Amino acid sequence: MEVILLKKVSGLGALGDKVSVRPGYGRNYLIPQGFAVPATASNLQAFEERRAELEREAAATLAAAEARRERFAGLTVTIARRAGDEGRLFGSVGAVDIVEAVAAHEIELGKHEVRLPAGPLRAAGEHEVTLHLHADVDATITVEIVAES
Repeated sequence: MEVILLKKVSGLGALGDKVSVRPGYGRNYLIPQGFAVPATASNLQAFEERRAELEREAAATLAAAEARRERFAGLTVTIARRAGDEGRLFGSVGAVDIVEAVAAHEIELGKHEVRLPAGPLRAAGEHEVTLHLHADVDATITVEIVAES
C-alpha cells in the first residue's frame, strides 16, 4: 500500500514522502492517526496544494518541542519509595510516577513521552530517563529515587 506522509514518522519518512507500507499498518494506524493519506492522484494533488501549510505546522510543532526541551534541561526529580537494605524497591517507579514528579515542577509531560526501554525502575539511586518530545527532539532528565524511612 502506498501512502503520502502528512507528518514525520520515525523510521518511515518525512513530511510529503510517498512510501510503501504494509496494508494493515497503513489502514489501521497511519491513516486513522492522521499521519498519512492513501497515495491516489487526487490526494497527491490535494497534498501539493496544502504542502506549505503542513510544512508551517510541522515547523511550529518542532519549535514548540525545542522550547519544551529547554524546560527539561538539567531537571532532577526526586521520588521516594520504600526500599530494602540493598536499595531494591518494594515495587517500581514507572512512567506515571515520573509524570507526576515532573508535574510537581509545573511542567506538562505525557505518559507516552517517557521512554523506559529496560522497563520500570526498580532500584534506588539516580537514573537517566529519556523523554521523546517530538520525532526529532529528545530530552534527558535525572530521576533520583530515595528510600523512605
